[in-house]
Order: sequence, then structure tokens, then C-alpha cells
Amino acid sequence: MVVIKFLALILILVGVIFIYDARMLSIKWFGFGDQNDATTGIKILGFIFAIIGAIVLL
Repeated sequence: MVVIKFLALILILVGVIFIYDARMLSIKWFGFGDQNDATTGIKILGFIFAIIGAIVLL
């Protein structure tokens, strides 16, 4: 049970990092010109990770 909670906390942490650093991550990972779409996608992915981690943590 402790391992599952630890993995859920890591998933939440990754989600929050994706949300806050989406612009820098999109510049680093993707080289195409339209980075607004990539930033939006990374933020949505981070939000989904954080929600899944919170549901598993409960």
C-alpha cells in the first residue's frame, strides 16, 4: 500500500511539473514553430496526471 501511495505522489509531482514548466519543456522537447499547441497539450497531460494521482492516493 505504501508503494502505491508513493507512486501516486510521484505521478502528482510529475503532473504539477508538467503544468508549471510546459513552455520550457515544449521548447526543449519539440523543435517546430507552433509551440502554443505543444504547451497546451503538455499542460492538459499534466492536469490528467495530477488528477489520476490524486484519485489513486485517496
